[in-house]
Amino acid sequence: MPLRLLLLLPTTTYRAEAFVEAARRLGVDLTVASEEDSAFSASRPDGLVTVDFRSSVEITRAAKALVKSHPIDAVFGVDDETVVAAAIAAEALGLPHISVAAARAAGDKHLQRQRLAEASVPVPAFARHRIADDPRAVAEGLTYPVVLKPLHLSASRGVMRADTPAEFIQCHRRLRTILDSADVRERGGEAREAYLVERFVPGPEFAIEGLIVDGRLHVLALWDKPDPLDGPFFAETIYLTPSRHPRDVQDALIACAARAAAALSIDRGPVHVELRYNDRGPWLIELAARPIGGKCGQALRFGSDGAVSLEEVVLAHALGLLREVPARVSEATGVMMVPVPHAGRLERIDGLDEARRITGVTDVVVTAHRGQRVAPLPEQARYPAFIFARAEEPGGVEASLREAHACLRTVYAD
Repeated sequence: MPLRLLLLLPTTTYRAEAFVEAARRLGVDLTVASEEDSAFSASRPDGLVTVDFRSSVEITRAAKALVKSHPIDAVFGVDDETVVAAAIAAEALGLPHISVAAARAAGDKHLQRQRLAEASVPVPAFARHRIADDPRAVAEGLTYPVVLKPLHLSASRGVMRADTPAEFIQCHRRLRTILDSADVRERGGEAREAYLVERFVPGPEFAIEGLIVDGRLHVLALWDKPDPLDGPFFAETIYLTPSRHPRDVQDALIACAARAAAALSIDRGPVHVELRYNDRGPWLIELAARPIGGKCGQALRFGSDGAVSLEEVVLAHALGLLREVPARVSEATGVMMVPVPHAGRLERIDGLDEARRITGVTDVVVTAHRGQRVAPLPEQARYPAFIFARAEEPGGVEASLREAHACLRTVYAD
């Protein structure tokens, strides 16, 4: 009898197709849980469950009801919100997963900072403030530059650098508007009421894609981010692997990520870790208990023939099917998250065919749809397109991504 996976899949995710295809390739039965009806209601992979991911009671009730008719072998959440819900469901069903406390710590920037600082993991100096507090009083007591961060948003949404008290007050006003947007209001509670202020850490930024098996971090990819991320906003663009930095720098980054995962009691499953490095060594910026977001996972392939996707690796581990962590293909690879030039209603993106013909480019994927209202960071955190490339060396990948991006022209309807 095939194993069955309960996949927690928000209707807004870019990643539905990749995870459903991974489950199909693994030969497992699939039940999808979403927060509202979606396209899966019609296609029905093998059933769709609608559940409020924010309600522990509802998640537990839905999970226990499911197993009466469909035995569940694993629960997997694909993003920050559903990781907590997956931990709750797995705990209710007695299935392996990270603890609910670990999932919550990973998804709360302030709580994560506290846990890491207590474990002496290097993190920026930080403090939590209420959004209702007078920003002038907060601004006058800071040592600049600083970074303002919402506690529960992802992909750099709402993250802003301030170099002076006047800039801090401007950023605070902008952050308050973001926290008052409709989708954040739905979250309620601390997501809207508080924010984090931390010292800006200079130096290049990196990301580690990892899988923790029996408490040990296995590095699936160490990403370089060649574009400087110095603010005032932090739109990520290019990710490249393997890293071009010295081995001792890479080892220090990996060791820091492993210490952070242990400090948060994350003993299994995928992690996506953001770090910086400077003359004082590595700094842990954020750790998420999930794979890389957006379409970026498409850049990673595993196995001798590159036939295995990142989603297959993490789902196989969740289901107990992973005998050993596969090696990433040896060639260099990368992805560019195409930034939004300015706010407006998208009409189309021109130059796609030209970009796809660039040597080394393997695909250009458009995720925004015609008529969609788009905006750059910090207000929005969704990218309209992703460019993928491969080459023998990371430098060739970077050149291909930049050349392809230069071909693209975003056309607005208004």
